[in-house]
Amino acid sequence: MSERKKIGQMLVEKAYLSEADLQQALRQQQQTPGGKLGRILLDLGYVTGRQLSEILAIQSGIPKVELDELQIEPEVIRTVPAELVSKYSVVPLSRQNGELTLAMADPFETQAIEELRMVTGLSIRRRYATAVEIERAIQRFYGSNVARMLQNLAPGEKQEKEETEEEQVFEGGELSAAKLQALAREPSLINLVNLVLLEAIEARASDVHIEPFEKAVKIKYRIDGLLVEKSNSPKRLQAAIISRVKIMAGMDIAERYVPQDGHIEFTGKRGKIDIRVSTVPSVFGESIVMRILDRSAALITMEDLGMSPVMLEGFSACLNRSHGIVLVTGPTGSGKTTTLYAGLNKIYDPSLKIITIEDPVEYQLDGVVQMPVNPRRGLTFARGLRHILRQDPDVVMVGEIRDQETADIAVRAALTGHLVLSTLHTNDSPGAVTRLIDMGIEPFLLSSSLEGILAQRLVRRICPYCKEPYKAPESVLASLQNSITISPDTPLYHGRGCDECNQTGMRGRVGIFELIRINDAMRKVITKRPTTADVMSTAENYHNMRHDGIVKILQGVTTPEEVLRVTQSIEDD
Repeated sequence: MSERKKIGQMLVEKAYLSEADLQQALRQQQQTPGGKLGRILLDLGYVTGRQLSEILAIQSGIPKVELDELQIEPEVIRTVPAELVSKYSVVPLSRQNGELTLAMADPFETQAIEELRMVTGLSIRRRYATAVEIERAIQRFYGSNVARMLQNLAPGEKQEKEETEEEQVFEGGELSAAKLQALAREPSLINLVNLVLLEAIEARASDVHIEPFEKAVKIKYRIDGLLVEKSNSPKRLQAAIISRVKIMAGMDIAERYVPQDGHIEFTGKRGKIDIRVSTVPSVFGESIVMRILDRSAALITMEDLGMSPVMLEGFSACLNRSHGIVLVTGPTGSGKTTTLYAGLNKIYDPSLKIITIEDPVEYQLDGVVQMPVNPRRGLTFARGLRHILRQDPDVVMVGEIRDQETADIAVRAALTGHLVLSTLHTNDSPGAVTRLIDMGIEPFLLSSSLEGILAQRLVRRICPYCKEPYKAPESVLASLQNSITISPDTPLYHGRGCDECNQTGMRGRVGIFELIRINDAMRKVITKRPTTADVMSTAENYHNMRHDGIVKILQGVTTPEEVLRVTQSIEDD
């Protein structure tokens, strides 16, 4: 009993267990003859298996090893096959005198010890490491899970030379639909595609690209706005991989020469995730892009977007108007929809009728009626907006104003007492005014309906795990000079690069913004068909996105190079 109490006390000291929960488990142990405290704690859900393994390792005197800075010889790594490393969450550390030293997340897993002893022919000496450290070490020494699986599926050189005639046809992608169906239902292919998606979700990727080329198929993830090549698949797996994705997305696998769109509902660690799938034919086969729509990652609050307190207050004031148009502008992938969703969440109230029309509906919002555009059946933004206005809405969100008809209906809806939120593709906020006038909207109607224009870009954040001071090149600082001047001796930061950020030095993204609120002076200017320069000079307290970016540089949020990258098309004040 004293030993079991010691385990409990050690869990309490590590803050893995509360004293009250320990006492409850001990009382239950007294009522269960022969019951082990660890098992009882697990059954009650008071601790996790990893927490218990760590404490048992400490109590048993199994040394803990720090893996992050450890260098391991290649011949030692080759001692344990990649599939067993992943299966049992172990990493080989050293090999000498017929003994293999292993770092294990669970040093008491007898099946793992026995199988590794039989496979290697060596006796096993145990060391303890956390599961997170072991996973990082596996990534560092063995590569990603996808790369390891592709390596297992890939044929050796001799096997490649002995490919049958049928396999050569497979490589060209000309198999029958029935054969493709059979290949795509192979358990190994199912696991591979699922692993690609799971790895992409864990890496915070927004898109997965599967690109066929002459001799290989490249798999890339878009992480924080930039494409990162992760793995290359053998050409012989191309048809099966593409067919598997198309089956999951409900596409026609026999049709290879026409673009297709589909949808996958995938279950990840955080729940169900929607994936939009697009295929296009290319010279070497079909190219696939899968857009990952992770609701838990996208529905953030207004306060988390990265706006300054002054801008947040101004934009919130626009959203709280009872009628008018509020626009969010920027190029594709600049976070416009995320900002609008955050705005809708902020103003949502059961007393308001909120309806959206989107292409497509990316994330489902509780309490909001959402309508997907369906051009094949004649449901365009303009037609859908007309019908929405018959639904007695208070707030309407239009996914994008693409043409004069949609713009005209949106303006008239705003003039008749509705708050209309929408997006527009322009480089900056002043350009939205001239764009709408160029679309054919009468200036006097626009001046009466417009309430605010927010323009935005996304910049990558400096990784907090490897953030350090650095000296930016003078040429970069000179290019950034704006309404704020960065002197050469100003302390600036960047990321050194680490495992947490895939050696990029950047992790996550934040917005940089500019806001124009429409006041009386601006309304007068709009009626006169202004130029962009006219709008810019009339705007009250206007600073462009580069200004906001420089503020975030000085705050240590991002780097000068990153702000310059996303604001090169924006003219200095």
